[in-house]
Formats: sequence, C-alpha cells, structure tokens
Amino acid sequence: MKKKILLALITFHFSLLTSHAQYYVGGDISMLPRYEAAGVVYKDRSGNTVSDAIGFFRQEGQNAMRVRLFVDPSKSGDKAVCQDLAYVKQLGKRIKDAGLQLLLDFHYSDTWADPAKQWTPDAWKSLTDSQLNDKIYEYTRDCLQQMADAGAKPDFIQTGNEISYGMLWGTEAAVKNNQTNRCFTNSSASNWSRFITLLKQAGKACRDVCPEAGIILHSERTPKPDVLTDFFDRMATAAVDYDIIGLSYYPEHHGSIATLETALNAVEKKSYGKKIMIVETGYSYAWSIGGTYDYTKTYPYSEQGQRQFTADLIAMLKKHDTVNGLFWWWPEDNGTKNVTNKWWNAALYDHNTGKPYAAFYELKGFLDRGASSVHTVRMGAPKDAVYTLTGQHIHALPHHPGLYIKNGRKYLYRNNSTTN
Repeated sequence: MKKKILLALITFHFSLLTSHAQYYVGGDISMLPRYEAAGVVYKDRSGNTVSDAIGFFRQEGQNAMRVRLFVDPSKSGDKAVCQDLAYVKQLGKRIKDAGLQLLLDFHYSDTWADPAKQWTPDAWKSLTDSQLNDKIYEYTRDCLQQMADAGAKPDFIQTGNEISYGMLWGTEAAVKNNQTNRCFTNSSASNWSRFITLLKQAGKACRDVCPEAGIILHSERTPKPDVLTDFFDRMATAAVDYDIIGLSYYPEHHGSIATLETALNAVEKKSYGKKIMIVETGYSYAWSIGGTYDYTKTYPYSEQGQRQFTADLIAMLKKHDTVNGLFWWWPEDNGTKNVTNKWWNAALYDHNTGKPYAAFYELKGFLDRGASSVHTVRMGAPKDAVYTLTGQHIHALPHHPGLYIKNGRKYLYRNNSTTN
C-alpha cells in the first residue's frame, strides 16, 4: 500500500512538472555572436573549451536569455549596437533550439534607449503621432511574425527599454535644437496619453502574433518607489495590456539591495496582479562601471565580491514570490579582441582566462526553491512535448543527456536515445 501511495505521489509530482518553468534566470547575451565571430574562447571552470556557449549556459542551470533589437543599428556607430532583425532571428533561434526561453527587448530606436535617450528611429522621424501609432504596431507585428517564422518566437516581450519617461521622443538633433519637448511623460498629460497609445499599439501587435508571450513594461526607477508606482498606477488606470513589471537594478546607479527591496515592497503593496522580473542587473569584478553609489565596503570589486553580491541579491529576491525572473546584463563579455568598447566591467567571464567567474554559477540558485516548490500546471500541453525536471518546455529534442518529462512520463536521454 505504501509503495502505491509513493508511486502515486511521484506520478503527481512529475505531472506538475509538465509546464513552463515558474522561475527564469539567465542573461542578456546580445553580443554573443560577435564574440564568437571574433574567435573569443569560452571555457568552463576547469579550463575546458566550450564549443556551444548557449548549451553550456543551459547545462549550468540557466533557462532563459534576453536579446535586444534595434530598428536600424547601422546608424549608431557603436560596436555593441548591431542587433538588427536578421541578427536577432538567428540568435533567437539558437536560444530556442537549445531549449531556453527567449526574452525579446524592443528598443524602438536605432541606438541605445534608456531614460535619457529615447530617440525616434531615423526612418520614422518625419511621421506624425498618428502615423507613429500605426508604425509601432506594424513594425512590432512584422518583427514578431518574422521571429516566429524563423523558429525564434519569443516567450517574453519588452515593449520598450527603460521607458520610465516615455519613448519615441523625436530625433536627438531636434532635441538639441529645442524643437521638441522630448515627449517626456512627466512634462504634460498629453505626453502620457501619447505614450500610452504607443504602448497599447505595441501590446496589440504582441497579442496578435504571440498571444502566449508575457508582455513586459520596463522601468529603472528602483531608487524612487513613488515614481515607480506612479508609472504603473497610470498603466492600470489606462488599462494597458501587459503581464510583467520589468526592473533594472545596478547597485552603482540604484543603491543597495535594501533599496531594491523597498521598491519591490512598494510595487507588491499596490497589488497590480503582475509578476516582477529583474530584467537587468550586474556588479563589477574589477572597478567602477561609472555610477555614484559605492557598495565596495560590502562587496569589494573582486570575483568574490561579485559572487557574494549575486548570492545576497538572489536570497533577497527569493523572499518575494512575485519575482519570477532574473537576468544579468552582458554576462558573455569575454576577451580583449576589440569586439566592443571596453567600458563594461561587470561581465561573468574572466578576460584573461576565458573561464566563468564564481557569480556565473551562483545564478542558478535563483531557481532553487526547495522540494516544496510547485510549478503551475499548464493544460493542453502539445502531444510529445518534452520538459526538464524544473518544468521548462523544450522546443526540440534535448541537446544534453539527462532526465526529462514526456507525455507525463520520466525519460533518460543519452546519446540521442531514450530510456524510460
């Protein structure tokens, strides 16, 4: 009798795992193909060369990757701004083929979009607001359809990057000549209305092409909970369609881990009914990345300091059930082959050895919720769908040996064969 009960419990446990993973951890690896093309070598902690970096990330416990998309990055002149649609389709397909979730980050610009820069793409600069509403829908829909057709359908979609003060302000030249008010949302009610209409159009395109994808609205106002909650209050009042609150958190720019937790508490208290993802984070292993907050007494700029920061950040985030995603920014930065401008000092790879830093291995701790963790059951899973033991849907046959779930049964994949 006990054996039957145990078997029933095991069967029930594995049936729960036939779902999308409830928690997601990984990084924004938008530059990976450029490093690979330059001959940068990725290794494991033992110094062995890794032939498939994305497969290695998955092997080491990461289950989701983020990729940014620019409208026409050839206009930028920045080596790190190279992610046009063709580039992103190829990288996105690799991520999906490896069995990881894909987060697509629309910048809606030809260059970096952030709170201080939300420049309208050069090809869109002559459009009226009404025409921009049509364009953002058409562009978003077309990109997503091409991604889907290429086998790179996103699981999560950011409709804008760090959009606390709006997006598509106009051209940089026009702003410098005071020919526009930048369409800052905090400068007039009409700018809020304009911005919200753009967001709704982008979200509609997401629902039309990728109805199951989680739409993310992304803010970096973590040090200012009142500004942060005001933003999402306005989204609620305007009935903007989205699923996830995305936050940036870099200690040097945003303060201590306690400051981030204050922001999380403020958002949770509002009961928006949304999950929260930290879609960008990072901490230096060597020297400052240029912010104003000095955290080095707690976390020195060293491999160990970076590792401890990562462990403590994860420990705090795991106290918040609403937080289901954590993405390190530019973790794959590796080597000195002049691939990019050399200002980012918070990657997860040692530029001298090609080995991952200790923080790389800490990231998977975000998924460790203990034996009591229960994953949401997703009904109507496709026949012959394959899942990892953490409930992550594999969109192709497993690339790595191990235990997987298929049709509610446990399988051991090894050398392109299965044993149940």
